[in-house]
Amino acid sequence: MDSLTVAAASGMRARLESLEMLANNLANASTAGYKSDREFYSLYVAPEALEPALAGFSADPPTLPVIQSQWTDFNQGTLTPTGSPLDVALSGQGFFVADGPNGALYTRNGSFRLSREGVLTTGEGYPLRTVERIPIRADPGLPLEVSTDGVVRQGGQALGQLTLVSFAQPAALGKFEKNYFRVVDPQAVPRPAAGVEIHQGKLESSNVGAPESAVRLISIMRQFEMLQKAMSLGGEMGRRAIEELARVSP
Repeated sequence: MDSLTVAAASGMRARLESLEMLANNLANASTAGYKSDREFYSLYVAPEALEPALAGFSADPPTLPVIQSQWTDFNQGTLTPTGSPLDVALSGQGFFVADGPNGALYTRNGSFRLSREGVLTTGEGYPLRTVERIPIRADPGLPLEVSTDGVVRQGGQALGQLTLVSFAQPAALGKFEKNYFRVVDPQAVPRPAAGVEIHQGKLESSNVGAPESAVRLISIMRQFEMLQKAMSLGGEMGRRAIEELARVSP
């Protein structure tokens, strides 16, 4: 396979990964607390091309465009009033903590609910972790009050304080399911969040810029089409070269 076709195929693969990421961002543009994904591009160089034995054949070893990694944009979204007492939003850097099936999960989505047993949970049913390490149990028939520091009260009685944490390096978190994060770096330790306030009756909107994402989506689709044409051109050039070689061969 010629270098033009290889480079075009590699570029098409990188654009497909970008399209998948952007499509997921757009699909979650209205998901409360969702954090958008972005990508780092890099150039791949085959290890063989860097070997001393081959170094003299080319001053510039061949490279291929690839997506080196994805990263999550943790910038805060807009706080939108909902009027629901079970909707709470965070202002500042921090996360709610929920007890998932395999350990702690972290989220910015404050769309909570009460289970049949009266336990305060996330929308997916994971119990929210409290400072007291005891689940918050409430009467579904009575209103709840949530203070700015996370203390949940009902009828004037404190039921518990929501745990709020932050991380020195947000890159230590990896996405889990639809709108959760979990620690992927064993060295990362959550710490109590500082300077964070809870606003009851509001939700944090997704930080996906829908217009920007739509423009990028169109741009990447056009790049994909151009690379597809280049790949077809490379194949056509290869076919003609073989035909010409067949004509001149004895």
